[in-house]
Amino acid sequence: MEMFTIIYRTIFFYFFIVLAYRIMGKREIGQLGIIDLIVSILIAELVAISIENIKDSIFLTIMPIIILVVLELVLAFISIKSRTFRTLFGGKPSLIIVNGNVNYKEMIRQRYSMDDLLISLRQNSIKSIEEVEYAFLEPNGKLSVFKYNLFKTKSNYPMPIILDGEIQKKALDYIKKNKSWLEQELSKKNLTIKDIFYAFKKKNKIFLIRKSNL
Repeated sequence: MEMFTIIYRTIFFYFFIVLAYRIMGKREIGQLGIIDLIVSILIAELVAISIENIKDSIFLTIMPIIILVVLELVLAFISIKSRTFRTLFGGKPSLIIVNGNVNYKEMIRQRYSMDDLLISLRQNSIKSIEEVEYAFLEPNGKLSVFKYNLFKTKSNYPMPIILDGEIQKKALDYIKKNKSWLEQELSKKNLTIKDIFYAFKKKNKIFLIRKSNL
């Protein structure tokens, strides 16, 4: 009888968790943020406890899982609306390689070793650091790599100067510009920073996505 109950609970929770993850719109495991990962771990623990404790009602596990799913959906909605919240809980990209030079200070701050860097480069089919112009350590722990072009000429900094309507100061500092310059450039188009959702600079031109276009 106990064996039948364990089998029943295992099969039930398998389909229940599949449904829950479909509702949450889960991504690949390697793309999970901190909140997603915590929810996944808690759900796994709740299911494991429920399968072991067959004398407890199955609803004692279903209710916490439903609460976690609703909580994850609410936090995901807030994260979309608030970049501050998204950065606080999800983190932001870290520039590990700049113009072919390793940013050791950032690596130390992120507790990212040279071995970690070399492994990630090999996983991106990169034989040597010299092939890389820029590399970003993403919030999910993956390394995004931008290789040099054929002639190894300097390309544009692959980061937005405005994101979600907020000025990205580090990007402006890198291209040796400031907020006043950005405001002047936008004023030529009769726009303000509040009007812009996304902007980046390429070949002395600013490319914009206005909030009204979304």
